[in-house]
Amino acid sequence: MSCAVAEVVVREARPEDDGAVGEILVSGYLTRYAQKMPEVVLTERRKAELRDVASKRKEALVLVAELDGKVVGTVTVWRPGAPASEAWLPEACDLRHLAIDPAAQGRGLSKSLLDEAERRARQMGARYICLHVRRGNRGVAKLYRDRGYVRAPEGDLDLPEVLLDAYSLVLG
Repeated sequence: MSCAVAEVVVREARPEDDGAVGEILVSGYLTRYAQKMPEVVLTERRKAELRDVASKRKEALVLVAELDGKVVGTVTVWRPGAPASEAWLPEACDLRHLAIDPAAQGRGLSKSLLDEAERRARQMGARYICLHVRRGNRGVAKLYRDRGYVRAPEGDLDLPEVLLDAYSLVLG
C-alpha cells in the first residue's frame, strides 16, 4: 500500500484568497509568537493590517502555498523601489509576512514559498532581498541564515513598538 504525498502549489494570491491569507497571518503570529515570544502583543490595529490583504496585493506580490486545494501559507515581496518597501539596499526586494497555517507547519512549506519569492525577485531584476526579523526570534533568524541571508545591522529598524533585525541575501 502506498500513500500519496500532497503536492504544494505556490502561486500568486487572488482576491478570493484574501480572507484565508489574513487569517493565516494573524493565527501564525498569535500561535508562533505566543509560544516563542510571550512578550509580543498583537494589537487589534496590527491584526487589521495583517488581514488587509487586498491593499497589500495592490502594491506588492503576495504568494500563497496551496496544499490539497487549500491555502496554507503566504509570503509577500515588494518590488525594488516600491513606496512601502522597507529595503535599505538599492535594487532590493523587501520580503515580509512569511506565515504558515499552524495546522500545516512542519511540512517544508516555508522553503517552497521562499524558493518562489526569491525566483520572482530575480525576475523583477532585484540584486538583493532585504527582510526584518523581530529581535530575539532566533528560530526565524536561523531559517533565513540557513538559506544564505546575512545579518545587516545597517538595515535594523528600531520602532516604538518593536525592534527589528535586518538580513539580506545577494541574488546570484
